[in-house]
This record gives sequence, C-alpha cells and structure tokens, in this order.
Amino acid sequence: MTTVESAGQAGAGREATSEDVVLLLPNAAAVLDGATSLRPTEYSGGWYAARLSEALRPRLRANEAELPELLSASIAEVAERHGLRPGDSPSSTVSLVRWDHSTVEALVLADSPVVALTRSGTEVVSDDRLAELGTGSDDGYRRRLRTGGGFDEHHFRRLREAVDATGRWRNVEGGFWVAEAEPAAAHRAVRRSWPRDRLEAVLLASDGVSCGVDRYGSYPSWRSLFEHATSESPQAVLERIRAAEESDPDGTRWPRPKRHDDQALVVVRFD
Repeated sequence: MTTVESAGQAGAGREATSEDVVLLLPNAAAVLDGATSLRPTEYSGGWYAARLSEALRPRLRANEAELPELLSASIAEVAERHGLRPGDSPSSTVSLVRWDHSTVEALVLADSPVVALTRSGTEVVSDDRLAELGTGSDDGYRRRLRTGGGFDEHHFRRLREAVDATGRWRNVEGGFWVAEAEPAAAHRAVRRSWPRDRLEAVLLASDGVSCGVDRYGSYPSWRSLFEHATSESPQAVLERIRAAEESDPDGTRWPRPKRHDDQALVVVRFD
C-alpha cells in the first residue's frame, strides 16, 4: 500500500498563485518549481511548470519509458506547442518519483530535491550544479540584505542583475541544467533507484521547503521533517518554515531572493 500526502502555498500570500506545481498519480509524483520572472514576459515560470506537468501526466501513467526519455518528450511537446525557443523561454525544476511493486526510481533536474528515507538512513538526491556554479553574481543583493537593505526596489534591481548573469549558464556545458525548451536537458538530470522494500518513504520538495533543513534550521534533519509531516501534516511543515522567514522579515539573517518563496511538499509512504 502507498500513501501520498501533499501541501503547497504561494510565497506572496494565500490569495496569490504559486509557481510550484504538484503532480500526483497512482504510480508517481512530481514537484515542478517554475522560475519566477523578474521582467515582463509572455509566459511565467508557473505557467510553464503547469504545462510541463500536464505533458508528463500521460507519460508517467503509461509507465512505458525511462524517466529521462519521458521528461525529454514532455519538454519537446510543450516547446513545440507553444513556440518556445531555447535560451528565451520560461523554465522549471523537475523532481519525479515513480514506483511499482519492486522498485522506486527518482529523477532530479535543478534544485528541488528528492529525499529517500531508507530502513538504514536518509539519502538526499539533489542537483547542486546551480549552487556550485560560483559566478559570484549574487554577492551584491545578498551583501546588501546582510547590512539591512531589505526587500525594496534596489534589492530587486540587484537581483535582476544576478539572475541575468546566472542565466547565461543555463543549459550549457559547464553550467546548470533545467527544464526549459531544450529536450536534451532531461538527460542531464540526477537519477537514483532503490528496491521498494528498502524504503519507508520518499519526500519531494521545492526549495521553498528544503531551505527549512538546509538553511533555516527549522528541522535538524529530513527525518525530523518527515516525522512532523506524518504526526501533524505536510501543511504544518510549511507553516513552520514560513514562520522562520517571518522571524527574518528583511533577510538579514538568511539573505534570499524573496521574503517568502513558494512552497510544495509531497510525502510518499510505502507501508
């Protein structure tokens, strides 16, 4: 038996629309985190994540292809249908988990991790190429936040400059890989698989949730986050992480692009 629970909320408030998309199927789950555009565009990252999710749905349900192949085909479908061009299109992270009676497999493209809770420990499947890029392009806005500049217009101007600098490394050799309009990016994803009987659960999270473990210390470990999600609810996890951000409203303790990021969490338990 498999039990699946999820929760999500927008960073800008309960009435806003989140750019994180959750896809749940009887044999699979996915989290897609659409990249927020800081300039006027025809299509947003959330729009793209939703379109890509719908292209993935029948392919995951059919269970007839390897995860990179079905992701590549889904990226190609969305790009062709909407006339998207590589390097000039919205983008999204992708985290996929698919299971059958014997095996659980995962794919991670960009910074939305999958966490496997095994009988013997925890394994984090992450794609750290963006974090390891080392362009130094974000030093300006983070340094300004540390000195009390806050999330004002000057912050977002510096953030746009940082995003523009980083964007030159998107889906190129030596850079980072993300779902956009280049189907080949799917084959650069990080992959793992496990025998199903070794796993207790898997978690899929956007970076608006993983920061609660990796940066804020809201949870000392992924195991403790999982225990909170199962003893209370996935939504309770989101609220605890949001409370940490609210305790740092100007980003001086944890410099970050936005005061509150969109959040998505999926908990899959294998009984």
